[in-house]
Amino acid sequence: MPEFADWRKILMHDHPFTFLLEVVVRTIIMFVIILIALRASGKRGIKQLSVFELVLIIGLGSAAGDPMFYEDVGILPALVVFLVVITLYIAVTRLSDRFIKVEKILEGEPLYVIRNGRLLLDAFLDSGLSQDEFFAALRLRNVEHLGQVRTVLIETSGEFSVLFYADTEVKYGLPIFPDELKYKLNDDENCDYIACAKCGSVQRGKSGRKLLNCAECDVCEWAEATNVKRIS
Repeated sequence: MPEFADWRKILMHDHPFTFLLEVVVRTIIMFVIILIALRASGKRGIKQLSVFELVLIIGLGSAAGDPMFYEDVGILPALVVFLVVITLYIAVTRLSDRFIKVEKILEGEPLYVIRNGRLLLDAFLDSGLSQDEFFAALRLRNVEHLGQVRTVLIETSGEFSVLFYADTEVKYGLPIFPDELKYKLNDDENCDYIACAKCGSVQRGKSGRKLLNCAECDVCEWAEATNVKRIS
């Protein structure tokens, strides 16, 4: 019989059919590893897709790709991988829908980064975002400075929910556009209010006096704070 018609080799190559059980075990282990890795990577890598959708894409992508390129990988084990991954995905999704605690453990919880107009440094560090990424996301929401923002919440999907102060309640805040943020104040410059370039903490300006380290983050980099109203 010609080589291309050897169905035993096409389906399983040189592996015994008992190898399918090993495939099931390997798939479950890899599914858990991928899930843990994505949860540990923080919210910056999850934007728009849920953790489970990413697991599904990664798992099925690998299972589909290997049999296409490697002669020693049978089609049937790849099919078992597909079935196991999809079954795990459905089971975990139903568990998450049924039990809130399971959903919180697997998907995480929304993260407050700004609350009552104050940047929460510990939460910001936990988000895994750099300052440039965070400010870029706010600029896309028409934010000019932190004094315009009352609350910023990073959802479990990685998307930003932003609540603004009313125009009459806008405070002085750190400007977040690159040109303004890049310019740091000197000791002899006169400003009504200054903002810490790292954490956004605002205090009254001190003309002709040495600038001190920020009480919140212990960094001595200050920018002129502004309180311009938001342009909708």
